[in-house]
Order: sequence, then structure tokens, then C-alpha cells
Amino acid sequence: MDKWNNRETIKNSTFFSTFFDKTREGKVYFSYRMKRWIVVISIHLLFFLSFAIDIQTLEGTLNGSRFLGFHLIDPFTTIQMFLATYHMPVNIIIGTTTIIVFYLLVGGRTYCSWVCPYGILSEVGEKIHNFLVNKKIIKERKFNHRIRHVFWIIFMILAITSGYLVFETFNIVGIMSRFITYGWSLAISWVLIVFLIEVFYSRRAWCTYICPIGTTYGYIGKVSALRVQWNDNCDHCMVCHDVCFENQVLELTKGKYDKERKEKGIKTQYITGADCTLCGRCIDVCHSDALKFDFRLKGLI
Repeated sequence: MDKWNNRETIKNSTFFSTFFDKTREGKVYFSYRMKRWIVVISIHLLFFLSFAIDIQTLEGTLNGSRFLGFHLIDPFTTIQMFLATYHMPVNIIIGTTTIIVFYLLVGGRTYCSWVCPYGILSEVGEKIHNFLVNKKIIKERKFNHRIRHVFWIIFMILAITSGYLVFETFNIVGIMSRFITYGWSLAISWVLIVFLIEVFYSRRAWCTYICPIGTTYGYIGKVSALRVQWNDNCDHCMVCHDVCFENQVLELTKGKYDKERKEKGIKTQYITGADCTLCGRCIDVCHSDALKFDFRLKGLI
């Protein structure tokens, strides 16, 4: 992408060009999208190799795994299990605590953009969806993103009343993780159905409106240390809104807040919305260097 000369955005670029970015001087480097894809693919390659050739590095799936012997348990899986069985083994407590502490540092919903395998598939679907919308073949359909909290409660109630992890029967993240690690399953057809819904009906519908895993990490991320920081270099072009997975978190980039900020002497602000996935797409496209990653606790170190 060339954000300096033509303000090219991810939405309006060719798909593969978004894996690279340029400095003002024209030097090409990996964009955050490229870095994220490398991380996601590497994580799941480790899952696959640990099972396929027994390298014993990252064993299991995203629901529950061991990294070099240390237990790692998905918090939403843990909550479901406790509500369904009223039992909590020590290794699950340790594994869940480890994950929560980690995401309190690096940002809760980084899981969605830097770990989740469906995130990559959803980005491909998003590109196709945007193309079809631009060609007026389909309509853009958006709903209230807060509906995800309703789904989160519903899945909790189902676990309590059924004594079973109901969500896991159609959890496309778990299905993909098991598919990558252990091989083919008929359940992968459900992933394809969800993908097609996102392509032809509503952009990133699973991640934006349904997935309780991302919602849980969002609750953690609200107070996490790593954030995207905005500064007053911003010229309010709103290109970042064009590319953001959850653009409601970028409300502070709007010019209508400038008067209030000037009165209070505010020159930098953190994007603290729980829905921010810290994907870096806003940073990739910002031509005024108004956005960057920042560690909020660095002053204490």
C-alpha cells in the first residue's frame, strides 16, 4: 500500500498489496496484516506439527493446550465448563489464569486478530464481500454490535441448563482449530456456511455479532496494557474507520472532539474500547502517523 501519496486503504487496495507497506521514503516493509498472518499461521503450524510428528511444543487446540508443558485454557471454555459441571480441576485454573494474565498485558481481543484461525478466513470473506457491495451485487447489512453480549448470556444459560458445552457444537473457531491439528471432519462444512453468510449477507458477522470467545477477551481487553494510541497529528480523514474491524472504537478520531481536547490540552489518547482487536489495520493506513501501539504501563517500568 502507498498511504503517503494516494491514501490507498485496505478496503480499496488489491488484497495482496495490503501485506506490505511503505515508508515516506518508499522503503517496503511488512504491514501489520502480514505480521498477524505470520503469527496465526505459525501458531497453528505448531499445533499441527506437535500432533503430526510429536514435537511436543504446542499440543492440543485453542480450547485447551500445553505450550512447553504449561497449560493454556481458553477462559470462555472454562466458564462454560464450570457452569455446566460445577467442577474446576487445578490444571484448568492454572491454564486459565495464565491466559488471562497474558491477555491483560497484550490486549484481550488480540486473540481475535493474532491467534484465531477463522480471523484469516474472515478477512478473505470481507474482501469478497466489499467487492460485491461495491459492484452493487449485494447490499451491506449492519446490526447493533452490542448483540454479542446477548449471545454471550444465552450461551452461559445454555451451559447451566443443559449441563453441556452447547456452544462448542457449532463453535467455528474450535472446529477450525481441531481441523488444522487433527484433520478432516464433517463439521468443517459449518465453517463454510458461516463464511458464505459473511460473504453474501453481512460482513464479519460471526466475529462482530456472535462469537462469545471474542466477547470474553474483550472484557479482559478493556483494562489491558497494550493499546493503540492516537495523537493530534490526526487530520480526521477517517481512513482508519474504513478499514477497522470494529470501527466504533475509533470514535475519538473524529474532528468533533478537537475543541474539547484543545480546551483540556489533550494531545494523545488511548483507544480503550473493549472491541478493539489491536489488528494494526488503522496504523497500516494512517498517513499522518497519528496512530501507534503503546504500552500503557511503560512509565512504571
